[in-house]
Amino acid sequence: MYTDKVMEHFSNPRNVGEIEDANGVGTVGNPKCGDIMKITLRIEDEIVKDVKFKTYGCGAAVATSSIATELIKGRTISEALNVTNKAVVEALEGLPPAKIHCSVLAEEAIKSAIADYYRRQGIDPLPIVGCDADCANCGQAAAGH
Repeated sequence: MYTDKVMEHFSNPRNVGEIEDANGVGTVGNPKCGDIMKITLRIEDEIVKDVKFKTYGCGAAVATSSIATELIKGRTISEALNVTNKAVVEALEGLPPAKIHCSVLAEEAIKSAIADYYRRQGIDPLPIVGCDADCANCGQAAAGH
């Protein structure tokens, strides 16, 4: 059912925890399954210098969070924004169809944390990040976003 790579990241997740002085924080969740992901970032000079995650959820949620942090650590913000749920699935060498939503949450958590980083810099993240699934902070809800 799960690939060896998924099992490895579930059993030995990388970058677990929370960055105390994070300058980007993103929390996303899926009400259907109850998975919640929180990613904290330390960005310096447009580079993701450090990234940590905390995830409440199934093994696939933990594995997708873990691999997502590995995919963006040391990368530019632009490169991190290009990490899609498909890239997360490919890095894990596959996920069962019923668990693909976990990879979507990982992508959304990255975008949410980067959007928070831009907000803290006084920059509107919407033109850069696009929809980050953080509806409470989007400001576009009234516009039918």
